[in-house]
Amino acid sequence: MRVLKGKHIYLRALEPDDLSFLYLLENDPAIWEISGTVTPYSKHVLRDYLDNAHRDIYDVKQLRLAICSNQKALLGLIDLFDFDPKHHRAGLGIVVLETEQRNNGIGSEAISLLMDYAFSTLDLRQLFANVGSDNPASLHLFKKMGFVEVGVKKDWLFSNGTYKDEVLFQKIND
Repeated sequence: MRVLKGKHIYLRALEPDDLSFLYLLENDPAIWEISGTVTPYSKHVLRDYLDNAHRDIYDVKQLRLAICSNQKALLGLIDLFDFDPKHHRAGLGIVVLETEQRNNGIGSEAISLLMDYAFSTLDLRQLFANVGSDNPASLHLFKKMGFVEVGVKKDWLFSNGTYKDEVLFQKIND
């Protein structure tokens, strides 16, 4: 896969050197709610994951890319998941690790690059995203990127002793 380059960031395949970053990200309890994780990952498990990250999206039904600044700093990850080539759709997820890096255009540029790749190279018709109703920054981001709210899954997420709704967004490539 080629590097997907934007004005301020680029998306690239995961590399073995990303292990420390992936370890920090996957073991941050603040992110577990959006990733569906409930336990920490060992470096051994993450190393095995990185060893297989090169596998084709048509085989593993997902694609995870690193979001990097033009200065080559690793900022976050963006994923296509539940890839369904028959129905021409996939889910899209994004996370920027450092709070101070959020809300400054990184997410919208990364989503724009990945949408272009998904619609033009993978020939997808639609992307979807699941966002917690208590995440105003992500709700705003997906609306800004042209995703349309198509439903709310009531009491879908259980976190810190309470149930939360999850908003389902779709972006259809017309």
